[in-house]
Amino acid sequence: MKTAVIIPTLNEEDSIGEVVKAVRREGTHRIIVADGGSRDATLSRARAAGAEVIDGGRGYGRACLTASLFATDTDILVFMDGDGADDPRAMRKLIEPILASEADFVIGSRARGRRAPGSMAWHQLLAGQLAGLGTRLLYGVRYTDMCAFRAIRRETLLSLGMKELTYGWNLEMQMRAARARLRIREIPVDYRCRAAGKSKVAGNVLGSIRAGALIVRTFARLAAELPRSRA
Repeated sequence: MKTAVIIPTLNEEDSIGEVVKAVRREGTHRIIVADGGSRDATLSRARAAGAEVIDGGRGYGRACLTASLFATDTDILVFMDGDGADDPRAMRKLIEPILASEADFVIGSRARGRRAPGSMAWHQLLAGQLAGLGTRLLYGVRYTDMCAFRAIRRETLLSLGMKELTYGWNLEMQMRAARARLRIREIPVDYRCRAAGKSKVAGNVLGSIRAGALIVRTFARLAAELPRSRA
């Protein structure tokens, strides 16, 4: 099966080159950097490292969806961030259950893996736990994280009807996958401190509040839209 690694970016010039090179060392059919309007050297450095660069549009979810539609000749999509915190060496662990037809959707769990000191804020861990509790109550599926590092068959993702164009994308995927009763597996992954710069979500109070509000809105919308599972 052919695999495409999708990396949404916004001003990640100091890390994206090494991230793309590390992904290439692990072997993949395509590396797609979906940029959300960077004003630095992110695009040129991603291309120089060997990635395909596309205009992902504004919004984290929009970039992920645009790249998913763009990857027409691939079977499995792997999503990861471009800040260097995700370890590409864990890609094989995410893909193998899908290749073996043991899972439809595999998500990395930073909460269950080894985290470098300072790599995650306490409220990020708490948000993942609360979201997981909510999906368990609604659909009988418990997650421990909303990690961006995940793998899913392309045709399966497109069948879910993803709509969220913001930071709520990851949670929407998890809720729709649970409601569709996909075979879901959560695998511990190590998490590093970002290579450079500050996180757009956890790097400041305002960013955290905005992201948190988007995630809460996404959960509420989907809880009302997707009927409770009988599982």
